[in-house]
Amino acid sequence: MTWLITGGAGYIGAHVVRAMTDARERVVALDDLSAGFPARLPANVPLVEGSTLDGDLLKRVFAEYGVTGVVHLAARKQVAESVAQPARYYRENIGGLATLLEAVAEAGIGKFLFSSSAAVYGNPDVDLITEDTPCAPVNPYGETKLTGEWLVRAAGRAHGISTVCLRYFNVAGAAAPELSDTGVFNIVPMVFDRLTRDEAPRIFGDDYPTPDGTCIRDYIHVADLAEAHLAAARRLAGRSGDLTVNIGRGEGVSVRELITVIGETTGDRRPPLVEARRPGDAPRAVASAARAAEELGWTARRGVPEMVESAWRGWQLHHGR
Repeated sequence: MTWLITGGAGYIGAHVVRAMTDARERVVALDDLSAGFPARLPANVPLVEGSTLDGDLLKRVFAEYGVTGVVHLAARKQVAESVAQPARYYRENIGGLATLLEAVAEAGIGKFLFSSSAAVYGNPDVDLITEDTPCAPVNPYGETKLTGEWLVRAAGRAHGISTVCLRYFNVAGAAAPELSDTGVFNIVPMVFDRLTRDEAPRIFGDDYPTPDGTCIRDYIHVADLAEAHLAAARRLAGRSGDLTVNIGRGEGVSVRELITVIGETTGDRRPPLVEARRPGDAPRAVASAARAAEELGWTARRGVPEMVESAWRGWQLHHGR
């Protein structure tokens, strides 16, 4: 097969490209470079600069490279930005997906892997979030991911496309420093940024109903996530139908515990500042990883210390100390 990976020069996309090319899969990357960097890609992987909103470009790429499957990662993904710019999120995340699926159907491509998110669940009050936990997103970003899943499944039924939707939990780490996350939007780089500016980390609320009072999350190493994509792509290559799967470790780590690991890794153990809760933060969000193991033969292999250590090496490369 030949796989088109949209968003292939991004943080997650570049890891997926590397995992798939290391496994000798044929890959071509599409990226508008709004958040991606060509240097992240291996020299032998073609990069097409463009948007999934450009249907004519998609048709040309499918024909030129003989694409037989699509891994769709390109999307806007910042919660706060989605609240401030909901129309942009629906236009790019849903409009781009609709254009892509139309081109996929017209080209007769039969395999489609969609990057979804645990944001589709909202804030369920459960110990472990299974794929059957009701979805109730609480922001436009999560809404676009849930709507995207509906659209992917509907297109699959209408056009005979086999589909997989992967619902990621909290992604961190780097397979190599040059592939690390350069943004300051997720908790690990946000803490690094504070420490680099000689400021204490922040905790938003320490009065949640959890053992140490801080929110608990499920963190997944981006290299494990990339391997999950490879497993899902290979499942698509060999089986039909549709599948929706959580991608997490199935283990919860509190914000305070994570900041402690970051302090041990960086050598900066200053105590965090506790500020008011942020609206919408759930006390606990941890995945059930059982279906991924059963359906994909995949389980996460890397722990939180490895995530933080690898992310710190990447931070030092891109930002210095």
